[in-house]
Amino acid sequence: MLETILLVVSILLIAIVLLQSNKASDSAQIITGGNESLFQNTKERGIELLISRITLFLGIVFFVISFILFIK
Repeated sequence: MLETILLVVSILLIAIVLLQSNKASDSAQIITGGNESLFQNTKERGIELLISRITLFLGIVFFVISFILFIK
């Protein structure tokens, strides 16, 4: 039962991470110096905030289920 839930959470976690905005391309501009706004403190809003919170929740659920399965 827990293995099935872990599999579903894993697939959802992978899908939601792929939906997040591509911040890797922004960090690649550090070398070239092309992005001055990279280290500015920007707030997530709307769908970005929702996706971040879902990612956090799924990550915590994944960790807890994995830990429970490890202890068993």
